Amino acid sequence: MSYKTPYHLFRSLHRLKQWLNRRFTVLGKGIIICLLISAIVGIDTRLTMAYQVFAFLLAALAIAILFSLRFAARLVVTRTLPRFGTVGVKLQYSVLVENQTDKIQKGLSLKENFADSCPSYTEFSHAVSTNKYRFTSISYLYYRWRKLVNRRTKATTKVFDIPTIQAHGKTKVVMEIEPTARGIIELTGMTIARPDPFALFNACKTITLKQSLLILPKRYQVPRLELPGMRKAQSGSTSLAAAVGDSEEFVSLRDYRPGDPLRKIHWRSWAKTNKPIVREEREQFFVRHALILDNFDSNEYSEIMEETVSVAASFACDFQTQESLLDLMFVADQAYCFTAGRGLGTTEKMLEILAAVKTCQDTSFESLTTTVMNRVSLLSGCICILMRWDEARKKLIRNLQEFNIPTLVLVVTDQQESIDDFDLGKIHSLHLGKIQEGLMKLKIEN
Repeated sequence: MSYKTPYHLFRSLHRLKQWLNRRFTVLGKGIIICLLISAIVGIDTRLTMAYQVFAFLLAALAIAILFSLRFAARLVVTRTLPRFGTVGVKLQYSVLVENQTDKIQKGLSLKENFADSCPSYTEFSHAVSTNKYRFTSISYLYYRWRKLVNRRTKATTKVFDIPTIQAHGKTKVVMEIEPTARGIIELTGMTIARPDPFALFNACKTITLKQSLLILPKRYQVPRLELPGMRKAQSGSTSLAAAVGDSEEFVSLRDYRPGDPLRKIHWRSWAKTNKPIVREEREQFFVRHALILDNFDSNEYSEIMEETVSVAASFACDFQTQESLLDLMFVADQAYCFTAGRGLGTTEKMLEILAAVKTCQDTSFESLTTTVMNRVSLLSGCICILMRWDEARKKLIRNLQEFNIPTLVLVVTDQQESIDDFDLGKIHSLHLGKIQEGLMKLKIEN
């Protein structure tokens, strides 16, 4: 079934709404409402004088629009963005506005422009096709349209006033956006608006200024948790730790013995003594934990997936990577394992990776199980953040328990039943809307 007609209708209405919000002031929108009311009431000019109100308002609006047809001010805008923002945390940044004319510019306002939030026809038709009922109403189509638009809208902003700018002068405006979704926000430019003398209609000048901003996942407060067996690691070579999970610490020098590897020869001592000398080392182990992220879902987007990523980001931030290693494991087009801690990678980099994680729709959960079990001999403990509780995920937890790996399992769910009674490990359910409360109840017993 084709949905092109409602799609183009919704798209046109969306753009019309954006144009009205950009062009008309609050007073101007009130005039439009009064204009419509007077037009309806004053249809019969013999019974009411409302048509005179209609004529007056229409004339005022027409004059306001004529005043705003031309906006020739030469203005240059420079935006200074931070490296990234966080979902739900208002982000402030500075914008420098330069007046390149010989006139004072006052009464101007500035608004950020984002990339088009309208979905493609393919996205819209796919979302609508999930309707399980035979009849599809226009209200249902619009509901799906609004849901897609809201999902693609990664941030909100408002209009900010620009202080008076002297001729050939500059001024700074502190702007603010509120990120609503993780990922990359595409900023396309800025719109400078100048109202007419009646403050009804804006003359607008759009300045192209393309930049992007990475938005990190929402994070929750998590209690301090220590998996059983967690110990402070001693100093050593982190490069070797990254490869095999342990390092070797220098102990002493000794004479060369047949079979000693070349990499252990101490060349400076050989040069002094004129005979081969090797370094004697002892093994030293690092504490290494895995943060296992379940991103397997049949839907491209789900609230459970977003909350799962947020919980993973919360643990990644709270984890003490100065004393141990943390492996983030998930599957996308292939299996990924990113290690942070002890100079290998930073928590900041791990959050950037989580900001870009998408659902895995074409691979089974067993691929993540295989990735984890290939590294199980290196792990001291695991934090598993799952999207559901089925046999495939139970199998992963059983495998970890068979290797005596201390495991904390968190299942993000929209169901109300408890799943905390699984006998092979510590299983906790986090319910949508009550994630923070669920996290604060966590406690690990030795």
